[in-house]
Amino acid sequence: MSNEHVVEMRGISKTFGTVQALNDVDLELRRGELLGLVGDNAAGKSTLMKTLFGSVIPDAGEIFIEGEKAELRNPRDAQALGLAMIYQDLAVFNNLDVAANVFTGREYTRRILGITFLNRKRMEEESQALLDRLRINISSSKLLVERMSGGQRQMVAVARAIGFDARILIMDEPTAALGVKEANTLLDLMAGLRDQGISIILITHRISDVLAIGDRVMVLKGGERQGVLDVEDSTLEDIESLIVRGAAYLQ
Repeated sequence: MSNEHVVEMRGISKTFGTVQALNDVDLELRRGELLGLVGDNAAGKSTLMKTLFGSVIPDAGEIFIEGEKAELRNPRDAQALGLAMIYQDLAVFNNLDVAANVFTGREYTRRILGITFLNRKRMEEESQALLDRLRINISSSKLLVERMSGGQRQMVAVARAIGFDARILIMDEPTAALGVKEANTLLDLMAGLRDQGISIILITHRISDVLAIGDRVMVLKGGERQGVLDVEDSTLEDIESLIVRGAAYLQ
């Protein structure tokens, strides 16, 4: 495995009944790179990423994280290796504030007279510091998530992932339900994370998002890898042609 790759997936195959969802797929993610993963519906994008995150077990293939072979039996295994996946439907808790969402599953506590209490002050302070570091425009870590826009909720999910020390971030259609302004704000955040050394895989149907902030783009079609293009040398037409025509477009 190359030292420049934080993730390598080799020969990943997966069937669901009679459906071949993935067929001998390779993927390489470079250190500090934003890789777009595109293709039509049912191309295998989400299945491939769920395999990387441990929520789908492949029938064949190997995965390497930071050069070491990884046994990913569930998402907890992936998280322990520094991966985080933010799904399109988001797993934020609308009835909780920002701090509680950021620290879900790793809450700070303190004991007073033998009784354990949540250390709200510490969680709020550290959440606010994280928002400030990531330049996320949310007025307070005490703000309830249910009062937020879709873009802000996406950013809370990102903050929680980074708060868990994720070094590899998988984002599934993060801008699909956002307006232009909020989508651009989120893309700016993702570009900033990439510039801080976090490696990102962006699943999207919005090729313009990949062209705006991506480094490379990988195309899947029918569960098979068709090719990988450098964004700076590619056009919208190049990527669309590879999606439609498959690997034949590169020949």
